[in-house]
Amino acid sequence: MLILEDYLLLTLDDVTGKAVVDASYREQVAAGALLVELALLGRADLAGDGDGGRIGRIVVRDASPTGNRLLDEALDVVRSREGSKPKALVAPIAKLKPASRAIGSLAERGVLRREEGRVLGIFPTTRWPAADSRHEDSVRADLWRVLVEGGVLDDRTAALVAILSATGQAGRVLAAGGDRGAAAVADGGQEWTGARRRAVDGRAKDIARESWASEAVRAYVEEITAVLLVGATVAATAAATS
Repeated sequence: MLILEDYLLLTLDDVTGKAVVDASYREQVAAGALLVELALLGRADLAGDGDGGRIGRIVVRDASPTGNRLLDEALDVVRSREGSKPKALVAPIAKLKPASRAIGSLAERGVLRREEGRVLGIFPTTRWPAADSRHEDSVRADLWRVLVEGGVLDDRTAALVAILSATGQAGRVLAAGGDRGAAAVADGGQEWTGARRRAVDGRAKDIARESWASEAVRAYVEEITAVLLVGATVAATAAATS
């Protein structure tokens, strides 16, 4: 599974198939997740002192195929824009529709189920409830171990936590489902209060800032955050002037 696919599974309601988070910027977040994965795989990086280019610009370390079509297409975009700043990569990779394609792939593999319907009996809609939640349950268990129990991190889980933190969703996705349930948690049956969610979000932010991540991974996560902040500002401005 891609980190992107884990993020999508966590942010889709298993029963209704609806997104449990704001899906307005899902393709941009997906683009950032692909960049993070390429950085973890050692494919994409930021130029350093010995690279003969401007420090902090995009550089491809390994152009060989990854074996995953979405990742390879994202890598092609990175190669075509080598020498750019990280923020220049999110929009062109988002044009590949990575989130929509990843959801379709999860359905083809039997992880999600496609359900067609209509809103108000008129507008067509598609939902993606869970068909096989075993992998998602495993991911949630890893997140619980790290974010609640303080368990040891691996790079992949840390990257997923950083993306959830960038989108403000770490506490929400843990409260929304999984083995622990939405209303209560195992340690004493304490409810998922706002304070508890904020504590999980705080731990996620701490992880995102920790030294596990390469400079490239941190830069790509920062670009995800920037996209969402810009979108939130635009939405707030539009609401205030309407």
